[in-house]
Amino acid sequence: MILESVVAGLSSLAVLSVVFVPLERAFPARRGQRVLRKDLALDATFFAGQYLLWNALAITLLTAVHGAALAHVPAAVRHAIASLPAGVQCVAAIVLGDLAVYWFHRASHASDFLWRFHAVHHSSEQLDFLAAHREHPVDGLLTQLCQNLPAIALGVPLGWLAGLATFRAMWAIFVHSNVRVPLGPLRWVLGAPELHHWHHARVEKETAHNFANLAPWLDALFGTHHLPANVAPGEEAYPLGLPEPLPAGYVAKLVHPFRPASPAGQARAWRSEASTRSAT
Repeated sequence: MILESVVAGLSSLAVLSVVFVPLERAFPARRGQRVLRKDLALDATFFAGQYLLWNALAITLLTAVHGAALAHVPAAVRHAIASLPAGVQCVAAIVLGDLAVYWFHRASHASDFLWRFHAVHHSSEQLDFLAAHREHPVDGLLTQLCQNLPAIALGVPLGWLAGLATFRAMWAIFVHSNVRVPLGPLRWVLGAPELHHWHHARVEKETAHNFANLAPWLDALFGTHHLPANVAPGEEAYPLGLPEPLPAGYVAKLVHPFRPASPAGQARAWRSEASTRSAT
């Protein structure tokens, strides 16, 4: 099992490198950013942690939730949903999953408790395809649960969504990559790097824009869509990350959310939450 996970991880890293490194060199959002950048080893460790530890935990959790849903959703409801065309089931599951993720992501910026885990993802000061994997496992597990819970509750066979889920996972990596290319109307449906890069701008928790990574139409619907005007490829210059850096190192970042917040930190969190609510 461990060997299979290692092989899968190395294979995925090789594929991602072949796809994204040339894209990031040809169409950089930030021309000065090097491939062998600061914190590359740290993000590679997060990548390895996902493949060797947290993905298996996520699958176990989703399998357990799926079993519980099958046991508690009335058979008549499951049969009614099953009678719908597969395409309708998939679209319903995707839209409802995107809604759940949008509001969970937004809550992660408004709630001090959730922010402590989500801040790990925002601690990246340089974004590329590998930085997409810097994510606390608690944050990642809750996000995956939100994304998949509607499909589970509707009784949609998860196998039907596997191919689409793989594509959306790749696109989620793409929106973190150091790339800026014109996508036209597609950016409203699938998301674009320039939208998500702005979400990672170095501000306090009052970040109030672009929460829907893969469904920007939701940001437009709920008034949180924003894109800086007149920024050409290679010219993104605003700082990324957190105003106060988290402890260095993989283990330190995983442990940090469980430590008590300082009184100053609690006051700052309260002000940030108030700012978020007034802005949105």
